[in-house]
Amino acid sequence: MESAHVSFTIAIALAAGVLAQSIAKHLRLPGIVLLLALGFGLGHDGLNWVNPQTLGDGLFGIVDFAVAIILFEGGLNLELNRLRHQEQSIRRLITMGAVLTLFGAALAVYLLLQWSWSLSLLFGSLVVVTGPTVVAPLIRDMRLRQNLKTILEAEGVLIDPIGAILAILVLHLTVGAQSGVLAGEAVDFAFRLAFGFLVGGIGGFLLGSILRIRSLVPHGFENIFTLAAVFLLFQGSDRIISQSGILAVTIAGAVVGNMRTPVDRDLREFKDQMTILLVGMLFILLAADVKFEEIHSLGWGGPAVLVVLIFLIRPINVWLSTMKSTLTWRERFFIAWVAPRGIVAAAIATLTAGALNEREMTGGSELRALVFLTIAGTVCLAGFTAKPLASLLKLRLPNRDRVAILGAEGLGLALGVVFRDQELNVVFLDSDPKRCHQAEEAGFTVIFGDALQERTLIRSQIELVGTVIGLTSNEHLNHLFVDQARELFGVPQGYIALESLKDDKVPEHIQQLDSRVLWEGPHDVERWAVRFRHQDVLIEQLTFIPPKNSEFTEASQSNTQETVPSSGKNGERFVILAIQRNKSISPMYTTYTLQKKDVAFVALYRPELEQALVQLHTLGWRKSTEESIEESAPASSSRLQSAKKEISQQKTESSQDFGLNPKTDN
Repeated sequence: MESAHVSFTIAIALAAGVLAQSIAKHLRLPGIVLLLALGFGLGHDGLNWVNPQTLGDGLFGIVDFAVAIILFEGGLNLELNRLRHQEQSIRRLITMGAVLTLFGAALAVYLLLQWSWSLSLLFGSLVVVTGPTVVAPLIRDMRLRQNLKTILEAEGVLIDPIGAILAILVLHLTVGAQSGVLAGEAVDFAFRLAFGFLVGGIGGFLLGSILRIRSLVPHGFENIFTLAAVFLLFQGSDRIISQSGILAVTIAGAVVGNMRTPVDRDLREFKDQMTILLVGMLFILLAADVKFEEIHSLGWGGPAVLVVLIFLIRPINVWLSTMKSTLTWRERFFIAWVAPRGIVAAAIATLTAGALNEREMTGGSELRALVFLTIAGTVCLAGFTAKPLASLLKLRLPNRDRVAILGAEGLGLALGVVFRDQELNVVFLDSDPKRCHQAEEAGFTVIFGDALQERTLIRSQIELVGTVIGLTSNEHLNHLFVDQARELFGVPQGYIALESLKDDKVPEHIQQLDSRVLWEGPHDVERWAVRFRHQDVLIEQLTFIPPKNSEFTEASQSNTQETVPSSGKNGERFVILAIQRNKSISPMYTTYTLQKKDVAFVALYRPELEQALVQLHTLGWRKSTEESIEESAPASSSRLQSAKKEISQQKTESSQDFGLNPKTDN
């Protein structure tokens, strides 16, 4: 019966954790707010369905496992190149800032609650941390300036292991009750940090190297292999030097995340899902063990300590830590405002309270209650006010409405003009001076340099880009460019130009990147570049009016996405550049599902103009004057012949609108 009760407790905690975070996401609320509320409701003072005490020492094992995975996932998302730009501020926040918070919080508790110095220092050490599991979701959809986002994320990840080890150090001093061991404990603290850093670096490098060699880990086993390795690293490091594992897994995550393994994307997604599951379960379990009477017993002193932490200690901490930095006063104010405590503070507080209770020392329950009050207060404040405050301080970036195109010639320029005429902001990236000059003369913003280098992407204001397009004759370069932009800077949409498709299927590496293959099918980009240089290309707008009883019509109107027949198989006569539906426009891609009245911008090869028109007409594309044509025999329609003649006799004015200046027919 006891084992059944244990299983029921874990099952309820898992289900409640996922449910709370799902509801929070729908309501756009901080997940921890609902997790804490649901945990209290299911615990001692509520339904009493979740009783962590039934887990015994197993609770500490669950906490260890969850914290290891959560901190590894946090490290996995740290971009070391970005950290260098704000290195000084981050280093001060996690060193000098940690010390200021420790002693400031301890002094506040000592004066306002009149706790002993040892218990006050314990509380100070527990609230040093902020927490990536709270900060990352909070700022994910806020579109903050990159330097601000980097500082908050890095502080949340790096301060957690430091704060946890610091809490263990203070706990040892408190439990040992020896006045002459401070120097020894300080040396021990530094040694644990150094050992955790070394083991994490070596372990992360070995893990990343193994994942890079695909033949070593069977396909599909990469995620579970990493999961097992992380927990082994955590426990192994702790076994050698107590409490060093928490830093080891954080450093290992950062190393693996910056090695760019072939399974990098899948690994991040898997760890993100695991973190959501574990954070939910852990918060439910830990909050269920807190009684309302413990929080109530704090009196007015508990909220008073919280106010001092938020409005005095944190601002002083940030102000001193960011002195002589490039941050503006608005950015410093925002960093001072956003300091929510998360799962690591809750977990270490529970472990600390347990250690005090085991030794029959007073204050364990009150300590845990004050930490949970701090978590609830800081999360609610940041969760409900951070976004409006960022808008008020003008720290949020504009919407991602810019298009970045790699390759400033031929089809790339043509697509850029189409987008510009639809009032989209377009920026080109290219390493060829002549092509850059050509695009600049056409009135585009152009970034000269290697598009695979981070500084080049930053110069293009990639944080404002919503769509990246790899459009050179080098397929590998196109893939790397889109991969870099999406992985490093979170660009939502990516399109890649290819010259061929094996078995008409999108390559696996592009599917893993969650990007799309450009156009209605693969095309020879270099051939089209030559045609544009020779002024042999005409741009035309066509409307999709599918013929009746057509296989293509059935495919395009089905719920599944089918590959549109490629013109590349028929002499490269045309390229469907973009599709406009209502007021929105996007590049054409192979799995685009067409709808009636869609408008296409099509590049036509002038020497084979009539053949291209016939082929397009067969596929359902019409000039606006052709929409009422007899659909049963499009090729023989007199009106079709008239339309073809009209197009073939067009002068330069139609294409000059696109800035391409093609050759005029004689």
